[in-house]
Amino acid sequence: MKKDLLGIADLSPEEIYRILDTAEAMREIGEREIKKVPTLRGKTIVNLFYEPSTRTRTSFEIAEKRLSADTLNVAVAASSVLKGETLADTAMNIEAMAPDMIVIRHASSGASHLLSRICKSRIINAGDGMHEHPTQALLDAFTIRQHKKRIEGLKVVIVGDLLHSRVLRSNVLLLTMLGADVWVTGPPTLIPRGIERLGVKISTAVDEAVRDADVIMMLRIQQERMQGAFFPSLREYFNVFGMTAARVKRAKQDVIIMHPGPMNRGVEIASEVADGPYSVILEQVANGVAVRMAVLYLLAGGVEDEAAA
Repeated sequence: MKKDLLGIADLSPEEIYRILDTAEAMREIGEREIKKVPTLRGKTIVNLFYEPSTRTRTSFEIAEKRLSADTLNVAVAASSVLKGETLADTAMNIEAMAPDMIVIRHASSGASHLLSRICKSRIINAGDGMHEHPTQALLDAFTIRQHKKRIEGLKVVIVGDLLHSRVLRSNVLLLTMLGADVWVTGPPTLIPRGIERLGVKISTAVDEAVRDADVIMMLRIQQERMQGAFFPSLREYFNVFGMTAARVKRAKQDVIIMHPGPMNRGVEIASEVADGPYSVILEQVANGVAVRMAVLYLLAGGVEDEAAA
């Protein structure tokens, strides 16, 4: 792998499959009585999260500890950022303490790319603005492959707030690269201009889009990023675009329902669907640990490879 994981666009199909195959081995560690291996002993990893996160931050921290890395979580709310320190200055000060990797989540698109340019540490993008969230797309692909044994040729429908979603961009890049038939659907106001250039089919009718789907991936309505009215009301949104049991029946009988979380029940998805037999939402959370272990392991291996050379 390259020095950093900044986005799916930087990966080749071979590298993606290598991460997914490595995650299979990492998942087995999580099933042991003692869930720890010495793989990253002596490595220091800083988790630098400028945005709220439950699943991603916890998942990275558990992954790091299972690999025996020394981890440091920087609480931005209690850091010098509040005193006016820039991201670049924060990164350079952390870099001065010689960590091996920095995992960053930031509200600005391209924040991880900035760190990549100024830091020797390996940088992992845990979500940057509305740009990308590569490890989420990787764990989604891992979950799909677990259930479907393949990605190529599957009909994957992504439903919801397409405009503000970094998960959408990473998933579209990954799934189209691996040969899936990707559809996107949501209110016309929430469909990014030019998204068809990424090789997806667009529909504003959910009932049409989900017909014969192998995978339905719901996206959260990101009200915190919305300035203006993109749809009349949350109730209206659920009636027209929410994933209900009736809509699920239009998909294939063995469809799987996904959601990156956090879910807004009764807005994007009905509780009976979220908790139903087709839902793999909690599996996505569990698989996130294995996939992030794989990413950390492969990036750390790259350091050793360079040293050997």
